Amino acid sequence: MKILGKFIFKLIKIAVFIYGLLFVVFYYDLDGKFMYYIWEPLMIKRFDNMKRPDTTLTPYGMRDNVSEDF
Repeated sequence: MKILGKFIFKLIKIAVFIYGLLFVVFYYDLDGKFMYYIWEPLMIKRFDNMKRPDTTLTPYGMRDNVSEDF
């Protein structure tokens, strides 16, 4: 019984730590700041430099046959 009590107490301590960590993250909006200052610039840098075909050079005949299933 003593081992089960220690295990439950340890589980509660871990749960309180995780709850506190999540509280700090959301209270200070650290997830939003991460997305705005770190993630978004990385994605802009990556996707703005991708090679894309020039869609203005596509002939009209290729645009008309997009869905022939109907």
